[in-house]
Amino acid sequence: MDITIGFTVNGKAATVTTDPQRPLLDILREDLHLTGTKYGCGEGFCGVCTVLMDGKRTLACITPAKDVDQKTIVTIEGLADGDKLHPVQEAFLAEGAMQCGYCTPGMILTTVALLRENPQPTEAEILNWMDGNICRCNNYPNILNAVRRAVREARR
Repeated sequence: MDITIGFTVNGKAATVTTDPQRPLLDILREDLHLTGTKYGCGEGFCGVCTVLMDGKRTLACITPAKDVDQKTIVTIEGLADGDKLHPVQEAFLAEGAMQCGYCTPGMILTTVALLRENPQPTEAEILNWMDGNICRCNNYPNILNAVRRAVREARR
């Protein structure tokens, strides 16, 4: 039996009637046409589908619709402030931390979540936090440099 959920996505109210077990990822991409959040493994292992739910890192491919009711979701489309990129987006751009770009939205949102939870992470904490995100292009050196740059910028 379908349920109706109400939530906020990138600052806008949304209402969807759907199966309670349907993944948030499908709702974002198919119902709301927010395609910046990507499908990777479908099992919560690769981090490609990362969004922020109430400010916390959330894997949209394994988050059922029933858990989204009355929550606030931020996708990569909602991170910038108009034409002004978020500082983490700026860091990824400055460090060339994207090749094919498929993993980039998840990497960026994971970094934003890290900095919200721990604005001064150690190198070990950065590596541990980013461990759940896979880059199939193996652009890890540039990605880690971007995360380090974002951390430095956050300290300012």
